Amino acid sequence: MSHLIDLSPFRQSPAFARMWIGSTLSGIGGQLTVVTVMLHVFALTHSTFAVSMIAVAGLVPMILAGLYGGMLADAFDRRRVALIAAVVTFAATALLATLTWTHAETIWWLYALSMIIAAANSVGMATRTAIVPRLLPREMLAPASALNGVAFGMTVMAGPALAGLLVALTGYGWTYTIDVILMLSMFLGLWTLPALKPEGEIVRPGLASLVDGWRFLRRAGNIRMQYVLDICAMTFGQPLALFPALGTVILGGGAVTTGLLTAAVAVGTFLCSLFSGRMVHYRWHGRGIARAVQAYGASIAVFGVVLVCGALRQGGSAATASSPDVVLIVLACIALALSGASDNVSSIYRNTMMQAAVPDAMRGRLQGVFIIVVAGGPRLGALYAGALASLTALWFPPLLGGLLVIALVAVLVRLTPRFRAYDALDPQP
Repeated sequence: MSHLIDLSPFRQSPAFARMWIGSTLSGIGGQLTVVTVMLHVFALTHSTFAVSMIAVAGLVPMILAGLYGGMLADAFDRRRVALIAAVVTFAATALLATLTWTHAETIWWLYALSMIIAAANSVGMATRTAIVPRLLPREMLAPASALNGVAFGMTVMAGPALAGLLVALTGYGWTYTIDVILMLSMFLGLWTLPALKPEGEIVRPGLASLVDGWRFLRRAGNIRMQYVLDICAMTFGQPLALFPALGTVILGGGAVTTGLLTAAVAVGTFLCSLFSGRMVHYRWHGRGIARAVQAYGASIAVFGVVLVCGALRQGGSAATASSPDVVLIVLACIALALSGASDNVSSIYRNTMMQAAVPDAMRGRLQGVFIIVVAGGPRLGALYAGALASLTALWFPPLLGGLLVIALVAVLVRLTPRFRAYDALDPQP
């Protein structure tokens, strides 16, 4: 059995392969627009607060659309729901490009269209994830999750880097237009899918459908526990908000260091998926998630130790934007790459558990709930890291947070033997 990524899902399901290619290319385009909008807003306002409000403005629509989109995916043909979400994203991005080309863009247009794109992407993500188990047999779900990890790594690595380059060379209008062109690949991937109506009892979107989803989650201890573990990791082990300051006061190197630290996480995700050939055949997914989250916590704690070393050196020759501490930057990037790899292992097992153990009629709604976890966890993490760092030191939140993640996982998993015993050959929610 090879250590390299298992490409069997592509051979098993050409429909999955087409959807994967379309999602990857359009994902790179989506990252182009995310970064370009931030640069565009800053160019119009010269305010970092205005830039930060893009994420805040998109959070509530993303959560609400994820929940409602999950209900739509459980009530209607998922191919059609995913196509409609893609059309909305395409139209909003095309309008963004048109306004920019005609010099009619304003800060409020950028905010409004960013909110629409975030909401439509949320619906599309919940629906496409619910589609995968209908295209592949159960034994192919873990390799498919690893392939999605490769796609995510490429998206996060390539999108922001290309955005900065394209804006500098061609301007905002062309960068938005390239996203519009890349989005066409998503339509190819979705249009060629067969009709995918939900199986089992169908509940129309509304309060009753949402309540049914939450009732199922209350009974589904394994699914609920993976949500809890992910929230723990993202709340106490998410140091992203510290990166801009680290390039100035501890590691040095300025914005370049910030970019390297951010990219290191994506590199770890990408490499982990690339060499996931044996990992995806491990059957004890509950234990796999727990160990991966603890490894994530350990990586973040090591990152904190690297920062402690940098803080201690400030008594002597402190690093600056023009004189970075290259050794510490390399060590910090290695720790963050390990955190990205660990998080990806957890993600592969979590996604496989969601797709295998949750009944088809519930998959959309459970993916909608998961979007709340994915969207809310990192924002709680930014609040934790920023607030604690302002009261103590920049190295303290990752060091304490990493250790907290390790301890919390140990306690929670010890209290849930059913989660520890989860077997991919007999998936139970």
